[in-house]
Amino acid sequence: MQASPLAAHHSALTPVPPATPLQQDAATIGLVAGAHACSHFAHLLLPPLFAVFAVEFNLSFTQLGLLMTLFFVVSGSGQLISGFVVDRVGARPILFASFVCFIGACLAGSVAQGYGGLMLVALLAGMGNAPFHPVDFSILNQRVSAARLGYGFSAHGLAGNLGWALAPAFFAFMTSFTNWRNAYLTAACGYAVVLAVLVLNGRKLKTRTAAEQAAAKQAQQASVAASTAPGATATQASVDAEVRQSVFAYLKLPVVWWCFAFFFLTTVMLSVIQNYSSPILSKLFGASPTVAAMTITAYMTAGAVGMFMGGFVVAKHPKASDKVVSVCMTAGALLVALCATGWLGATGTMALLAATGFAVGIGGPSRDMMIKKATPSEATGRVYGTVYSGLDIGFAVSPLIFGTLMDAGWYRATLAGAALALLLSVYTAIGVGKRTPKA
Repeated sequence: MQASPLAAHHSALTPVPPATPLQQDAATIGLVAGAHACSHFAHLLLPPLFAVFAVEFNLSFTQLGLLMTLFFVVSGSGQLISGFVVDRVGARPILFASFVCFIGACLAGSVAQGYGGLMLVALLAGMGNAPFHPVDFSILNQRVSAARLGYGFSAHGLAGNLGWALAPAFFAFMTSFTNWRNAYLTAACGYAVVLAVLVLNGRKLKTRTAAEQAAAKQAQQASVAASTAPGATATQASVDAEVRQSVFAYLKLPVVWWCFAFFFLTTVMLSVIQNYSSPILSKLFGASPTVAAMTITAYMTAGAVGMFMGGFVVAKHPKASDKVVSVCMTAGALLVALCATGWLGATGTMALLAATGFAVGIGGPSRDMMIKKATPSEATGRVYGTVYSGLDIGFAVSPLIFGTLMDAGWYRATLAGAALALLLSVYTAIGVGKRTPKA
């Protein structure tokens, strides 16, 4: 299938960013990665304390689960909107606003008196999380040298996993040392410190708006037109007209929806691991809650190691990102399917799930490069907002499907369903590759 004219235009006319000093690239990558870790920490502002809230506020786990549904609904819908805002005003002010929301969520948690207060935490945290992928990738794609972009994607993903890993440990330590209200106050102070660091280094996070990028592209085209055939210039002009005709023109690109489907399917699998791997190990093999809970830590830790290694893979094979992703997701799907057989016992299943995290982690930076290559430069925020909303929707929908299987006692079927979702994501990755113009 032919690549769309808009995507082809992007590939042919978007210049490779000039080389920048290593120190400058490293600073930008570090700031963005640190901010991303904070956003993943915000995913878990509530779940580590569910058992406490169930007793203190007399809440059912259904009510507590709905808090996370609220978080991801707000985050997913907000992500779609924030992509347009990032393109219009730039990424930096939106990043700062996100941290204000995180601080507000933590302060709301510290004074919560019941379910309404916890809903406010979920609402504010979801609002803060919503812009992160349009913001992060707009900054990385615009400010990091092409030769180091793969390492930037690797650090970005690795930091996200570390944010997930840090939150449960932080709340466990703080609640044992003091109480959960002080834990939220401490988290608010932490977010305030990070926000101050970002503001002080704001010049390293500045991005061009879509209008500024369009103006630069028009200037480039004027230069190209002087040395190209009239027919070629006319073709470029017609593509420009398509770009400008509507801020929603990017929605006509099939590759955007293939990317969306990829994120939805991979997140369905991740949600199963995060939400149900511990109870599955307990129910199938009698693993203790402490041992079973280590499965998530093992998956995330192995995933972080995989993402680190994946940075070197994508740096060496940037043009084969879709193929790397396909191989990694296939390996992960086969490992989860093997877990679903129940043949390997608790220890073997934990090891295979950790290996799954490693395999999926290796593909993470190549996944981000795959999306980058499919994204028109003049619609970066909008495309990332749309594509990554598949992640939030996957997190919101997956419990509705697999929670039913878990309630019915179909624990192996739950793992098998996760494996199927990850395998289907391979098809979507291949679809993205076919619809992305080759450099």
